[in-house]
Parts: sequence; structure tokens; C-alpha cells
Amino acid sequence: MIPPFPLTRIALPTGVELDVAIAGDPANPAIILLHGFPESHRTWRHQIPELAKTHFVIAPDQRGFARSSKPEQVSDYAPAKLLGDVLALADHFGKDRFTLVGHDWGGAVAWMAALNRPDRVERLIIINAPHPLIFQRTMFDDPDQRAASQYIRAFRNPLLEAHIAAIGVEAYFAKTFVGHADQAKLAEERPHYLDQWRQPGALTAMYNWYRASPIIVPAMDEEPPRPAFLDKPFPALAMPALIIWGMADTALKPSQLVGLETLVPGMTLVTIDAGHFVPWEAPDAVNAAMSAWL
Repeated sequence: MIPPFPLTRIALPTGVELDVAIAGDPANPAIILLHGFPESHRTWRHQIPELAKTHFVIAPDQRGFARSSKPEQVSDYAPAKLLGDVLALADHFGKDRFTLVGHDWGGAVAWMAALNRPDRVERLIIINAPHPLIFQRTMFDDPDQRAASQYIRAFRNPLLEAHIAAIGVEAYFAKTFVGHADQAKLAEERPHYLDQWRQPGALTAMYNWYRASPIIVPAMDEEPPRPAFLDKPFPALAMPALIIWGMADTALKPSQLVGLETLVPGMTLVTIDAGHFVPWEAPDAVNAAMSAWL
């Protein structure tokens, strides 16, 4: 088992305190690593030591996760607040420009940061996290992706926490990753997940990321109004981007890559034979792709 990384508690002007893993020489270029659901900075346990050889690595437990602050309102997890945390974290370390890396929900924040603050994000690395336009479009146009995303509707159900309390966190853990991750590699991390999920308010905080998101996930038999922006021009990404994609992802279908080169003109795509949690399912391939590109 990879030992825990030492964490630094940082109070941000956005009103939260985040636990942050820090590695490398602060004089080196900064790289910020954003984990997704239902994880922590340990998503990057195989990448942090490698990246620290050439970069100043900043890997937070984002708001709502592990032992970082868990504001109580759903609105506290609105996209603008998540982005605010990232910029405030960079400011804390005096980094005006940085490379931003995101997986899953961390990737959603990273896309948003790159699209809205190209003055701050110098380079972007996305790992199995859909572009916001393509993701929302496929909710309407790709039945396979809509079906694969029905779990989001379940996560938004206000009765979910009561269900987990009834069956126990261990039983819920056993169900959460089935079909989504390498079970052998997951087993050694199980104590870390259970410890983090048992923190007061942690499960609700994690699900509030889904509840606060504006993404529309229709039921399979539903035909809601189509958002107008889906069929209008969308701004192209300004900076170079590395897209790493585990092609065996059961939650995010290959449709997420269709048309991406138009939205990300400076894109380098690396596909890997792995599932959704590719940073730790195929760490050598991810590290090689990142090192070559950086």
C-alpha cells in the first residue's frame, strides 16, 4: 500500500479549508491536480512523485471530500465556487499561471477553469472527464450515454444518504465501484476510502457536487426542452491540452471524444486500455503520457 502523503491545511478566502498534498520545488512550474468522485488527493498517488521531479505539485482534497471543509448547502458546490477554490489555491502559493490536471469531477472543474480563465491556466490535462458541451449534448443525442448517466439522477435523490445509512458504508463501498474499477487495485485503498467517507457530512457533501451541477440528465423516457446552447457556436479552448482517456470507461462512452478536436484545437489524445479510474488503474501509461507531453 502506498503510504499517506503529508497534508497541509490551507484556509482559503473562499471560506473553506482544504487539506493539500504538496511536493517538489516551489520554484518549479506549478501543476495542480484535481481529483473526482468519490476520491481525494490519493487519486494521484502514482503521479505525484513523478511530477514532483520537474514541477511544484499541488493536490488538494477538494471541498466536500475527505477532511476538507464540507459546507452544508447544495449551493456551496456550485461550479463557480469550485473554480474559486482552485484560483485561490494558486494565489496562496503565488502562482499566476499553472498547468491544471483533472479527473472525473476534477476534470469538470478543470474544463471550466480553462474555458473561463485562460489567463491563469497555461496548459490543461484532462483524464476521463467530458467536455461540458459534448456531455450535455450526448444527454440528448446519445441513448447509450444517457443510460450510462442515470446514476447521476440517483445521486441527486435526497433519500440516498438514508439508504446508505441503512445498509452501511462498507456495503455501499462494495457496490460503488463494481464494473467501474480494477477490484484488486481498489482493495488496498479500501481503508482510505472508508475512512474518508465516514467523516461527518462527507457523503452528503460529495453528492452535493451532483446536486449543484446545472447538467440536465433526462430520464430514459423523458423528452425535456433542448438547451439552446447545444446547437450554437461554442468557444474553442485557447491553450494546449492533453486528453488521456481510459477506453473501458463504463460511465463515459466513446461519444465523449467525438468532435472534441474542433473544441480543443491544440489537443493531444492518448487512449489507454483501462477503466474510468485510469490514474491508478494504469499509472505507468498515464505517467508516460504526461511526462512526454509536459
